Amino acid sequence: MTEEIFRQDSYAKSCEARVAAVDGMGLRLDRTVFYPEGGGQPGDTGALSFADGRVVPIIDTKKHPADGTPVHVPAPGAPGVKPGEALVATVDWARRHRLMRMHTALHVMCAVIPGSVTGGGLADGKGRIDFDLPDASLDKDRIAAEMNRIIREDHAVRVRWIADEELDAKPELIRTMSVKPPSGTGRVRVLEIEGIDLQPCGGTHVARTGEIGPVKVTKIENKGRHNRRVNIAFDE
Repeated sequence: MTEEIFRQDSYAKSCEARVAAVDGMGLRLDRTVFYPEGGGQPGDTGALSFADGRVVPIIDTKKHPADGTPVHVPAPGAPGVKPGEALVATVDWARRHRLMRMHTALHVMCAVIPGSVTGGGLADGKGRIDFDLPDASLDKDRIAAEMNRIIREDHAVRVRWIADEELDAKPELIRTMSVKPPSGTGRVRVLEIEGIDLQPCGGTHVARTGEIGPVKVTKIENKGRHNRRVNIAFDE
């Protein structure tokens, strides 16, 4: 199994590692700072650097279908590598940090808008959440104002783990209707925005809401009888 450094430290930009396996999907390492696509968050990009000067650009990171470990997808024409080789893995930090800011902003949105979540996603500089709100009239300016108030208040953001039993006893923590958090291992990873929001999440996030920066609601869409899609972007 790969040591997933990003689970404990979202701010880790690089690490020493070894190639564990190579197949048609890409490269698996014994440890990595690269986040694999999942939970609506895109996979990381960056580079793997070897002592002999070879550099393998990584254009995406995905989960291997066999065991869920991160697979680093090399750019077409990248130098070949073999299992056992040592390297330094470095993420595209500017892009990753923008994704961390936006992912945390979506948690802030969940605190502002009531209702179960039916879908969502984020990209570089923008994101969206679909809410099950058949009768609600959502106001773009009010949502943006409330989100930016919470962001300016600079609440602490932290990852912690709770027991499966605690999650079972508090079903209200699960906001998503279609995807349930992984359980059965004895504990579940949750993201807490102090005094604002608490819900299961496996993604990467900033340490305080103030780090997100100002956001704006770009569009609210009706997606069927029940779904209301709220789109946001950085206001900068």
